[in-house]
Order: sequence, then C-alpha cells, then structure tokens
Amino acid sequence: MSTTTLLIALYLTRFAAVCLLRYLNLRHLRRHGGTVPEGFADAVDAEALAKSASYTLAQSRLALVDSIYDSALLLIFMFTPLLPLYDSWIASLTGSFVLRGVLFMLVLTMIQEVLDIPFSLYSTFRLERRYGFNTTTPGLWLSDLLKSTLISAALTAIVISAALLLVRHSPELWWLWVWGFFAIFSIVMIYASPYIIEPLFSKFEPLGDPELEEEIREMLQKAGLRVKDVQQMDASRRSLHSNAYFTGIGRVKRIVLYDTLLKQMERPEVLAILAHEAGHWKKGHIWKRLLLMEAAALALLFLVHQVIAWGGLPQLFGLPEASFLAQILMVSFIFSIVSFPLTPIGSWLSRRNEWEADRFAADLSGAPDALASALVKLSTENLSNLHPHPLYAAFYYSHPPVVDRVATLRGMKTERASE
Repeated sequence: MSTTTLLIALYLTRFAAVCLLRYLNLRHLRRHGGTVPEGFADAVDAEALAKSASYTLAQSRLALVDSIYDSALLLIFMFTPLLPLYDSWIASLTGSFVLRGVLFMLVLTMIQEVLDIPFSLYSTFRLERRYGFNTTTPGLWLSDLLKSTLISAALTAIVISAALLLVRHSPELWWLWVWGFFAIFSIVMIYASPYIIEPLFSKFEPLGDPELEEEIREMLQKAGLRVKDVQQMDASRRSLHSNAYFTGIGRVKRIVLYDTLLKQMERPEVLAILAHEAGHWKKGHIWKRLLLMEAAALALLFLVHQVIAWGGLPQLFGLPEASFLAQILMVSFIFSIVSFPLTPIGSWLSRRNEWEADRFAADLSGAPDALASALVKLSTENLSNLHPHPLYAAFYYSHPPVVDRVATLRGMKTERASE
C-alpha cells in the first residue's frame, strides 16, 4: 500500500468515526427525544421537545452534507494534480518567498469563503428562519460577509508575512520565533478585538438596567474581580439565540450581555450566569487554558519544523517537491487525523472546568437554583438537544449535558436547605 493510499484510508476512517458518532447521537435522540427530563417539566412540553429534536436533526443533516462536501474537496485538492498545479501557479506570480506564501494562503482562504456561501445562506435564511431564530436581513448578511472577509484577509496577510519573514531569517529556529510572535499576536487580539473588530459588527451600549449593573458589580467585587464595563449588545439584529461573555486579561474585565438574554432571564438568573463566568476567572481556567494552548502550539511548531526539515514530506503525498506553504498544508492534513483521537481529552478538561465554575457560581450567588433555572431557559429557548448520546457528549461536548448540570445544581439547593 502506498503512503498516499494509507493517508486517504486513515482520513476516511476518521470521517467514518465522525459519522458513526453523529448517527449514535441522532438515534439516541429519536429514542428518547419525547421524554421530558427531570427538572424541565415546567419549561418544556411534548411540542417543544419535538421542535428541539427536529432542530437538532436538521442541524445534523446540514453538518453531514457540509462535512462530506468539505472532505471531498480536501481529498481532491490534496491527492490530485490540483495541489502541485496550484503551488506552481502561485510560484509563477512572484519570486518573493514571503509574498508567495501570503498569496498561497489568501487565495485558498477566499476560495473556501466562496465555497461555503451556499451553506451559510441555507443555514441562515432557511434553517434558522424555519425555527424562529434568524432576524438577519440579506443586506446585513452581505455586509457581515464582506467585513469579515476583509478583516480575515488583512489579519492573514499580517500573520503569514511576519511568520515567513521569521522563517526566512532563521531557518533553524523559526519555529521558536514564530511561536513567540503568534503568542504575542493572540494576546494583542484579545485586548484589541472588543474595541476594534467587534464594534464593526454589533452595537455596544451601557446596560439599560442601572440596578442590575450595580448588583453585577457588587457580586463580582465580592469575588475579587474588577469590572471596567457592563454592556449590552444588539444580538437580536441577527439572531434570537442568547449568550453572555467576559473579555479582557488580567484584573480588568468587560462584560457583554446579549439583549436577547436580558429579555429572557430574570435578574437572579442573569447574576447566576455571570457568577458562572466569574468562576472561570477565579479558578484560573482562562490563563491555564491559554498556557496549555501555547504549550501545545510550541510543541506542534517544533514537530512541523522537524518534519519539513526531514525532506520526505512531499513524497508521502506522491509529489517530488512542494513549497513551504504546501508542506504546511500537508502537515495540517496529517495532524487532523492524528489529533482526532485526542478530542475527548480536551472535551473532558473543558467539562471539568464547567463543573468547577458551576460550583463557584452557586457559592458566590448563593442561589444554585437560579443558575439551574437559567440553564433550563437557555437550553429550551435555544432548542438544545436535551438527550445527547453519552459517547457523543463525552467526545465533543465542551460543557456537561445540561440535564446533568441542572440536576447537580438543584441537588446543591437541597443540600443547602437541609443544613
């Protein structure tokens, strides 16, 4: 068996595993989707459960078609003459190593954007509208697409240019310098994005409820967190899905609440949700995750350097030679196969952090039932799958299944009442 055949077989095996997990999840939903979970009787009925199951099935069908489409295009590009032809065409445009690399990535990114448009249109204007979530107009959708494409192109050009300059000037240690640049750039973007990029898409304004803002500040001050801004975002311009998030690194935090969340939740529920987010900061989940990601990125870049320096990578794909960026694509393809079995580890670590944040929120707010109630509302309003297959949840879920979280939180309330 040739190496190209082996790589294709391994990729298809990975794809088959993804499909099997999705099949198990949907079969589990069909069998149990009509059962109202304990603690949800006041929030959902048979009609709501049926709508939730239908939404999950529709999303999964679209995701399956999208993944088949993407996988087919990827295999065609990587294992036919398309890759060497594209590589040669980019090389014919300029003799500059840096400019070739920027063009290589930008053109591929733009092609991917265009190929994804039909799925984005269907998801936004057919699927999301059918289930009552979409509020985006065609004009707003097009504006978002153009702005996101231009921003993505600009950031890609900056990152690739800087990385390739480091590769050219330090052939032996580029992996270390590129890692350092990526780390610094990531931190800069965490600071800059809320003030430069996010306002290009959404309107942010002070929270319209001064009393709620004061309660939020008092609660977070009790947790030792300093909040610079508490703002609400006009998320309802695009979707009726709801959320809230923290931004910032260090002691100064910025809180953003979706206007949809403020309409759906009572004040104690909003406070409980933010107490959960505060738990992530106080437990060090944010910086620990950042450190873990940077350590993984450093190890990965070193491995990429070693593989490219080995010189035999193009031959694995049946090619006599390939440019630096083409070899980066090859490594990425192999990494997508190798990293797949590790997915449950990352999911488990994330779920563990969520459990810790839930416990912290219950202690900080003193109202575990408020967080449970908020989770029930979030899951029912967003038509979340209340009956995921355990294996699918273990593999992919970054948060514990909501039914388990609600049961645990209400158990905390019972324990406190008995003390």
